[in-house]
Amino acid sequence: MLIAELLIGEVARILGLRVPELVFCELAEAFGRTEPDEEIQDLLRASTGLNLGLHFLQGANTFDPLVTKVSAAEASLVVWLDSFTLNVDRSARNTNLLVWHQQLWLIDHGAALYVHHTGPDWAGSLASRAFPQIRDHVLLPWASELATADAGAHERLTPTRLQQLVALLPDDWLRAADATKPPEAQRQAYYQFLTARLAASATFVSEANAARLALV
Repeated sequence: MLIAELLIGEVARILGLRVPELVFCELAEAFGRTEPDEEIQDLLRASTGLNLGLHFLQGANTFDPLVTKVSAAEASLVVWLDSFTLNVDRSARNTNLLVWHQQLWLIDHGAALYVHHTGPDWAGSLASRAFPQIRDHVLLPWASELATADAGAHERLTPTRLQQLVALLPDDWLRAADATKPPEAQRQAYYQFLTARLAASATFVSEANAARLALV
């Protein structure tokens, strides 16, 4: 979850989307001991060690598509990002979008990149898979500029930028995710997946366009 949160948050930032600042933070073992709720205490205890902090957008509101207007360009870029990263969690039921100072902000990307839980060869074999869940995306009806979003993403997500991105993944997180593979091998697996997924973008852009046309 932390790996996806960091990777997708920073991919979004590279694309020019708004994501609250992400920072590494070290949580001591005593964290959460005073929490009276046992379930929450268990969650807090499991969060100790190197974690990821998210800047709190004080006064932000949950995005409501009936209230807040989003441009076709921005909607298309968010839909492209979520198709690229297989993010199943941006539906009307749970938008994971905030409005802060009348601007759209993206949060909570832990459900993206779910394919990294599917087996040892996930990076190469699943990069071009279909993503039918895009039909439920809350911004899909307004995403009429997916081709433009795709072209811009290819310009920004260069091999160098993607290598720099996976280099951010801490060894501790990677060892916790898979103790059988060295951290550097896992970083290369993420790089392999992202570059292969990017190369296959025509497929998921076509899929998203077809889903949008079925709605409008």
